[in-house]
Amino acid sequence: MTHYLDFEKPLAEIEGKAEELRALARSSEEMDVEEEAGALDRKAADMLRDLYKSLTPWRKCQVARHPERPRCRDYIAALFTEYTPLAGDRVFGEDAAVMGGLARLGDRPVMVIGQEKGHDTQSRLVHNFGMARPEGYRKAVRLMEMADRFGLPVVTLVDTPGAYPGKGAEERGQSEAIARATETCLRIGVPLVSVIIGEGGSGGAVAFASANRVAMLEHSVYSVISPEGCASILWKDAEKMREAAEALRLTAQNLVRLGVVDRIIPEPLGGAHRDRDATIAAVGTAISAMIDGLAAKDRAALIRDRREKFLELGARGLAA
Repeated sequence: MTHYLDFEKPLAEIEGKAEELRALARSSEEMDVEEEAGALDRKAADMLRDLYKSLTPWRKCQVARHPERPRCRDYIAALFTEYTPLAGDRVFGEDAAVMGGLARLGDRPVMVIGQEKGHDTQSRLVHNFGMARPEGYRKAVRLMEMADRFGLPVVTLVDTPGAYPGKGAEERGQSEAIARATETCLRIGVPLVSVIIGEGGSGGAVAFASANRVAMLEHSVYSVISPEGCASILWKDAEKMREAAEALRLTAQNLVRLGVVDRIIPEPLGGAHRDRDATIAAVGTAISAMIDGLAAKDRAALIRDRREKFLELGARGLAA
């Protein structure tokens, strides 16, 4: 059953009517409804095109959070072969919000690390909705350092509303763990590429995405805080999330213009969930292209590339 977002409700009615007609036709061989159903399909296609022609930042947030959007595990299963998951931070324990391990992307051995939200209620609880605890960030550090030792490119897949803000996480050094993960991103001497596949929330995302090259799916979002959190702080009213989403400049299009992101990966009409296979294939192509573009750089050049990228970004922000 397709999940429709709030702004897609008119589309849901039309597509629902087309499906009802076809269901009636299946129950009675004498009925011929294909012409009428086809007309509804065409109307739905036009409406879908109009809805997605110019999404507002808030609507992009809704699409980025769509429950049927491909998750980290879907990308790993489809794009990587010989995937060998690695667990634990060797300090406290395992964090199911972060998954990663050794794999091959085509013929190239890599280390892939990502945040997994889960796909239904049970798995979302297991993966803590993609919100990592300190042990998740320390696991990421361990895997990045291992990749650095063996000269393996690192691929990170970002999809998190932010780091987990619970009491236990703070007691175990959440801020320090995020800072260490960010530091590790900046100092490893192998290619590091990152893709924002859904939400990129706050420092929880930066700790994975301080990369040589960062790509975003067309309808993903990347921001210092959620629109709801921003609205609660600035206006004491979470219902002003639409205004906050506009002010945060969190869309892929905004962030490419600002220099935060290097490339946009197009999504199928209607969002990644409408054609998961095509989306995953496009992400795989982008990852390979980004790694290929860094292949000629030596260790010092890769570290310098990353350092200069973020220093320039900071200087641009100060100038603005």
